[in-house]
Amino acid sequence: MKEEEVILVNQNDEQIGTMPKMEAHEKAKLHRAFSVFILNGHGEIMLQQRASKKYHSPLLWTNTCCSHQRVGETNIEAGKRRLEEEMGFSTDLKELFSFIYKAPFNNGLTEHELDHVMLGHYNDAPKINTEEVGDWKWMMPNAVKLDIAKNPDEYTVWFKIIFEKFYEHLLSNIEAK
Repeated sequence: MKEEEVILVNQNDEQIGTMPKMEAHEKAKLHRAFSVFILNGHGEIMLQQRASKKYHSPLLWTNTCCSHQRVGETNIEAGKRRLEEEMGFSTDLKELFSFIYKAPFNNGLTEHELDHVMLGHYNDAPKINTEEVGDWKWMMPNAVKLDIAKNPDEYTVWFKIIFEKFYEHLLSNIEAK
């Protein structure tokens, strides 16, 4: 099976090429990615624990799902595809914001992504793909914030970065109402 390719981009999110996913992470090349947050009717976030067999960050908690867009796929299409693949459900998604971050791992790989953050709503239990997801849970955003501060090593590097921006976005929308 051919290795999945990521879309290399410049700082303006303009495609400048493609590269095999592992090579892009080994060379810390800026590429397009997305992160999906699912909220339920109580305002809780659905978190996933990465499967134990993942090549980096196994068993760490993170946002509902995340991955990379494929060539010709919109951000929303990519988010919906991966949500179905990892969490076993589909829902409408809305793009909130995007930003660039760089996060090195202990195994020599580096995430250098222009990340498109999306939000959806869902109230039921997911049907997780155990190849991708070890466990899942609902948590209130404030509880997530406190737990990250108390147990930072239990969360993925990128989630800690993304969650701060997502949390600020949630607060600004609550204050705007």
